[in-house]
Amino acid sequence: MTLLSISIFAGRLHPVLVHLPIGILVLGCLFQLMTISKRFDFLKPVIAIIYLFGALAAVVSCITGYVLSQGGDYLGNTVMVHQWLGISLAILTIGMYLICRRPVKPVLLHLMAGGLLILLSLTGHYGGTLTHGADYLTAGLEGDGQVTQAVPPVGNVQEAVAYAHMIEPLLKNRCYSCHGADKQKGKLRLDTRDFILKGGEDGKAIVPGSAEESELIKRLLLPESDENHMPPKEKPQLTKEEIELLSWWVLQGADFSKKVKELKQPDHISNVLLGFQKGVAEKGKPSAELPIAEVSKADAAVIASLKATGIVVIPVTSKSNYLSASFVTAKATPEALSMLKGLKKQLIWLNLSNTGFNDEGIKTISTFTGLIKLNLSNTGVTDKGMDMIRELKHLQYINLVGTQITATGVSQLKMLKGLHNIYLYRSAVNKKDTARLKKMFSNANVDFGGYIVPQ
Repeated sequence: MTLLSISIFAGRLHPVLVHLPIGILVLGCLFQLMTISKRFDFLKPVIAIIYLFGALAAVVSCITGYVLSQGGDYLGNTVMVHQWLGISLAILTIGMYLICRRPVKPVLLHLMAGGLLILLSLTGHYGGTLTHGADYLTAGLEGDGQVTQAVPPVGNVQEAVAYAHMIEPLLKNRCYSCHGADKQKGKLRLDTRDFILKGGEDGKAIVPGSAEESELIKRLLLPESDENHMPPKEKPQLTKEEIELLSWWVLQGADFSKKVKELKQPDHISNVLLGFQKGVAEKGKPSAELPIAEVSKADAAVIASLKATGIVVIPVTSKSNYLSASFVTAKATPEALSMLKGLKKQLIWLNLSNTGFNDEGIKTISTFTGLIKLNLSNTGVTDKGMDMIRELKHLQYINLVGTQITATGVSQLKMLKGLHNIYLYRSAVNKKDTARLKKMFSNANVDFGGYIVPQ
């Protein structure tokens, strides 16, 4: 082990060690302030010892913090403010230990204890800013406590500048806390054009025109359990649509000035872009997968009887009476499907995946005209049943993975104008029909699977 690797290891101990002086010094200050009352005079003998241990821990934290700051992951004013506050804290603590051993007026020690708590809070705040970002305190107070929307709604997505209006806000809300002006993990900054193109110690963050060679995209696609996955699993994650948006921008050359309409837009990207347009993705508005009109609550007795048969019935959102039903632990028998009729008004999502469901059952579910999402993957449905599916006028999503559905059956769904997603992986659709189906459903994402993910 080299001297350099030892120093790097010591520096990375700083986030672990820094909590030790915090706890010790808070205890010492509280004991000091408690002695304002005569009842707590018995604490005075231990206060000096507490300050001694706190001072030693603060000095060690300062040393490891300084070593960590020299690693190149931290730049800017914030780290300097945090560094000097930490040094001031250590000096003040040493001074308090020395003063405690001399006969001084208690009021001086009380004032110093109050000042130490304030200094401790400021030092901790700037440390939190370096670790979690400048808005880590206020982020939880905004809105309804949900994770900040990464890409703000865009009024006219085609007229928007791709980078300025969509990519930059996405990077700011999901990446700047670790790769911004104050902190650069892996020596990577993503807050300006030049730094984005420069990359970090692991190579080019993005390679214009090639998502497969772009380290940023590869890290996003890794499993969340992988230590190299970005963002770290304790941070807010990018959605599937946000990753697709970023990949598309890189694939189109990672241009920093062109408008969206000036870039090529495959069919599936057109739908992704539309999702970021104002009125669809705007916070507080109904989701594209939820009806605008609300309904009354479902009969509790009906829900209880369905659950008793193993059918999972839950609200689609916490603030809606619309329901989702899943047969994940139940068989799709005619009796069970018939029981769902009691939820005809509220049921909008239905999962019949991996059950004994077949064309006979479609007669029943075709009467659930409010259905928006329907999962029939790995079931016995055939082209014959698709003719009845056409009755579900509000259907937006259908999963036919692992079924015997052919292009003939899928084509019967073309009358469903709201259908946005059709999943056909391992179905009986012939490869030669894929282009025809994509053209037929030009406004939908027709997914045939079979992706090749870069290693």
